[in-house]
Amino acid sequence: MSNQNNKRNSKNVSENIKDTAGAVFHSVHEGLEATENAAMNAVDATANAINNLTNNNKH
Repeated sequence: MSNQNNKRNSKNVSENIKDTAGAVFHSVHEGLEATENAAMNAVDATANAINNLTNNNKH
């Protein structure tokens, strides 16, 4: 019985490690997407500001 319990416990530990790694990867991926969105919003805001300045100077 002890050997069978050890195998079951090893499988549970392996599954827990796999699940934790998956959760960490998911969290990191969401963080990167949020960073990308913030960066692109900054780029868009800068482009809009430049367009407004250059269009206002044409008149």
